[in-house]
Amino acid sequence: MSDLEQLSIRPPHPSFGDAARVWAKIGVLSFGGPAGQIALMHKELVEDRRWISESRFLHALNFCMLLPGPEAQQLATYIGWLLHGWRGGLIAGLLFILPGFFVILGLSAIYAIWGQTGLLDSAFMGLKAAVLVIVIEALIRVGKRSLKNNAMRAIALSAFIALFAFAAPFPLVILAAALIGYAGFRFAPELFTSGAHHTASRDRPAVIDADHPGRPASWRGSIAAAVVWSALWAAPFALLVAYGLGSSVYLDISLFFSQMAVVTFGGAYAVLSYVAQQAVDHYHWLKPGEMLDGLGLAETTPGPLVLVLSFVGFIAGFRAPGDMSPLFGGALGALLTTWVTFTPCFLWIFLGAPWIEKLRSNQALSGALAAISAAVTGVIFNLALWFGTHVLFARHVKFEEGPFRMSLPEPASVDIVQLALTALAAIALFRLKLGVFKTLALLAGAGLLAGQAT
Repeated sequence: MSDLEQLSIRPPHPSFGDAARVWAKIGVLSFGGPAGQIALMHKELVEDRRWISESRFLHALNFCMLLPGPEAQQLATYIGWLLHGWRGGLIAGLLFILPGFFVILGLSAIYAIWGQTGLLDSAFMGLKAAVLVIVIEALIRVGKRSLKNNAMRAIALSAFIALFAFAAPFPLVILAAALIGYAGFRFAPELFTSGAHHTASRDRPAVIDADHPGRPASWRGSIAAAVVWSALWAAPFALLVAYGLGSSVYLDISLFFSQMAVVTFGGAYAVLSYVAQQAVDHYHWLKPGEMLDGLGLAETTPGPLVLVLSFVGFIAGFRAPGDMSPLFGGALGALLTTWVTFTPCFLWIFLGAPWIEKLRSNQALSGALAAISAAVTGVIFNLALWFGTHVLFARHVKFEEGPFRMSLPEPASVDIVQLALTALAAIALFRLKLGVFKTLALLAGAGLLAGQAT
């Protein structure tokens, strides 16, 4: 059979067990924040296994970028739902969270008792380098497919500039792209056509192209999803009151992070300063500077960076455990924070995904979807640049002049060791073709060696 014939054959639909194993692998390897996580999912699901086509992947990502909360975890939930219905969405979303949650739980306990450890810092030096190269590879790959003409390139560049140079609100950037695409489709439909309507011509056949086992859109199903997941979201509040903890730190944790769950547009970094301010000045859960320590711990773990909030919840419960032991109180605080942070993510997906899938056949919205895809590429570029500059440079300065609001690295603060580790990661991934897991393992080991040497 020729290579062309092999590319034209749709792979078999994965079993639920096969999918669960892949979601577990993604959950364990999902370092580097949303850019790295989206890159990993694209490689595993689109490139390697062809479980979902390029256009369907971008269609799902467009929707997740519009939602509050961690977009990568919601993307995993959406694709899991496409593959195996609500069971698939639930297992994909949970396995994306749980490895990182258990790691951050252990690291938070270590931090609360002993403080930071240099060994973790050394290993993460290598992991950051590997993730940076993985992100660059994915950005190039996704950009080639989504930026198919100058109009799309201009939208991506504009989105990047708006975020990087002007600190524009994330939802405003995506909304502006959608409006531009919707209007542009009326005047030049050949430039503003979503790839979702041209899967067969551009993508290799994938498991999910036209049909999927997810629940079709219906008002009855939407009401059921809203009732079930809203009840699960509210469950901790009822349990805390029932067990006499209605005036404890745990209720404050649940209420505060429930509010954060509906305003965290643009990922964890968009709300970290506000959370730090409230946790230090208002609630007195943390001491000044501890939020940055928590972010460093969260960056050493797989899963969404918003798991840094679980660190805050752990420290809050550890320091005000009530009648419980400090470690048990900390674990309860972290569990409550994680529950009220991520339960809404499942609500948004199971409520909205069926309707978003129904809109794939709406030609009038194809221009908006195409423009959002282009803008998302600019968003990922901004995330990658932010991550890259913070990996390679130790110091940054804020530049604020007129409408400009940006953070720029100090050239003299370049980290030579980190630069060398990044070069090693590039050789491992691009030249030696070691793959994601082996590259991460190699660089973690190299980071440990570099840390011991310095």
